[in-house]
Amino acid sequence: MRKILLVLTLFFGLIARAEEGMLIPSLIEAFESDMKAMGMRLSAADIYSVNKSSIKDAIMHFGGGCTAELVSSEGLLLTNHHCGFSQVQSHSSVEKDYLKYGFWAKNHGEELPNPGLTATRIVRIEDVTAAILSGTSGLTDPAAIQQIVNANGKVLLEDAKRGTHYQADIQAFDYGNSYYLMVKEVFLDVRLVGTPPNSIGKFGGDTDNWVWPRHTGDFSVFRVYAGADNKPAAYNTSNVPYKPLHHLPIAFKSRQEGEFTMVYGFPGQTEQHLSSGNLKYLIDQQRPMEIDMRTKSLAVIDEAMKASDKTRIQYAAKQARIANAWKKNIGQIGGLRELDAVGVKEAFEAEYRSRANSKEEWKKYATIVDQMNDLVKTKSTYEYHYTLIIEYLYMGPEYLKLARGIEDLERNYSKYKEAGELESRIATLKKGAEGFFKDYDPKVDKAIFDALTPAFKNYLDPKFSIAELSNEELSKNIYSKSILVSKERYLAFLDKLTDKTLKKLSKDPGYTYFKQCWTLYQTDILPGAIAFSKDMDSLLKIYVEGKKVMFPDVKQWPDANSTLRITYGKLEGSAPTDGMAYTSHTTLKGIIAKNQTGNPDFELLPRMQELYDSKDYGDYAQDGELWVCFTGSNHTTGGNSGSPVLNADGHLMGLNFDRSWESTMSDFLFDPARCRNIVVDIRYVLWVMDKYAGAKHLVDEMTLVR
Repeated sequence: MRKILLVLTLFFGLIARAEEGMLIPSLIEAFESDMKAMGMRLSAADIYSVNKSSIKDAIMHFGGGCTAELVSSEGLLLTNHHCGFSQVQSHSSVEKDYLKYGFWAKNHGEELPNPGLTATRIVRIEDVTAAILSGTSGLTDPAAIQQIVNANGKVLLEDAKRGTHYQADIQAFDYGNSYYLMVKEVFLDVRLVGTPPNSIGKFGGDTDNWVWPRHTGDFSVFRVYAGADNKPAAYNTSNVPYKPLHHLPIAFKSRQEGEFTMVYGFPGQTEQHLSSGNLKYLIDQQRPMEIDMRTKSLAVIDEAMKASDKTRIQYAAKQARIANAWKKNIGQIGGLRELDAVGVKEAFEAEYRSRANSKEEWKKYATIVDQMNDLVKTKSTYEYHYTLIIEYLYMGPEYLKLARGIEDLERNYSKYKEAGELESRIATLKKGAEGFFKDYDPKVDKAIFDALTPAFKNYLDPKFSIAELSNEELSKNIYSKSILVSKERYLAFLDKLTDKTLKKLSKDPGYTYFKQCWTLYQTDILPGAIAFSKDMDSLLKIYVEGKKVMFPDVKQWPDANSTLRITYGKLEGSAPTDGMAYTSHTTLKGIIAKNQTGNPDFELLPRMQELYDSKDYGDYAQDGELWVCFTGSNHTTGGNSGSPVLNADGHLMGLNFDRSWESTMSDFLFDPARCRNIVVDIRYVLWVMDKYAGAKHLVDEMTLVR
């Protein structure tokens, strides 16, 4: 019994239940008393309301992948440096090296546009489960149920958008046990206002990524623009700064260990319900393969970036994208093994089966766990190969990504021609080529190809075969002859495109190799991966239903799915392993100490040392020290990057940007004793703007609460 209680504690977070879970804001009233017991002074309506402005109106989904927050009445937007990194990189060149030296617009006219970048506000969240499932009672055919769900959803979406400029979508939660309507306001004109240099925004590099203690000033500054009516509008020089319904005041008061913290953002994905067999497959097979593939890519890219400033700028965003998940995955499988996560799952599954067999009406849950584990044994090879080919085609040699556009053109050539769309399609490909080749080096790409291709083929099951040529011959032919590795050859091909020249693609070594990989993916791998996912989701729907029915006294929450969520906890350190204790915050002193080690990841520009030597901290210090980062016991994941961390009054304490190395397994299993989110203190952010960068005009825009 003691072992089962321990398992349930880890599995559901019973000891520190306030810290675990990513809660739907429209349901936050149910947790209001719990949050107030931890020190919160807000009401549920202050946090989420559709009848008046609330904190939710200051939270933005940034580019669909990160979170950002409005901090002024003029649409000023804060997010992480790594969230805005691709925009900063796209504006950078050897002549204007914003990555190395930073960028700060002195006025609105100097703020830089970012085509395609959006910032999305959630207007309201509505439980539409009953309406979506109306008419499905008694049906057992999944296709018939889905047809009704789709039809109901279409009506709901049309009703939600009618007469407004809003967008909307409906998301399934808990694998279809519930559904929520999200009504959104999507802003289309988001401009870069400022960014610190990499020596601040990426301080610590890969050495410190996912590690505590942390000293990274992970922030960047944007501004949301709107039309004269304050509604979303496409980029236009006549647009004006957006006037938000709510913007976050800045918490300037001293921080206290143990004080209430709340994270409000768009967490991407958690998978807390995976079966023991699925988790074991992930730990033993999938993650090691992903780590190995990315290790090989990074070895090439890191070396090339060191050798050339041009290459450093070209590959900065790509390197960061590859390295981030690479290091997270290493820590993740380490943490899962340390906690014996598979054993914890197996023990819980035994209790789940036991309860399912204890009542006749629960018998339908009794075999679900075994069915999930059996499905992994028989069908996970498709999931494995799907992940492998995504790593290769999407994260590996870049010319393979360019080839996807040509494949679409070849496949739909006649259709585009008949519809009169061919010229516009070609124009789109040409425009994309400008951005692609600006940040492309065929020598670096060839080295990545040479490193990854043998590994890719070795990981493939023997029943899958591609490319008769040796890797060396294949590489030589592609990078000396293919149109896809040369801007001149690529554009010349598009300029002279006809029915006849299109056929020459069959002789292009780069394209023919891509087509082999693409056909393997589309024909042999993707259908099996989709079937595996659908079958598993069907089982998980019943499994989660069983949890709710048979374990009614424990706090349960739907997995993160990139929708707006709230999590709450405290500002606190941790003791993740025996003999190790982490303090709850770091200071500028630690930046200087790391810089003195000589590690290039801790490089600083002279300005930082000058300010440290003079102790010019202004009003931003606490007890004579300048806080840089702190940790909280909030449950976060990818997508929470840039999320505001709020105090008991809803004031902005800092920007969430990471988890500690020991916390990365929290996507699958949350441990309240060790899981900590990492936050850059807003006072350090403002100090960098004011004292370091001389951009005090941005600080003056904000509402400071002292």
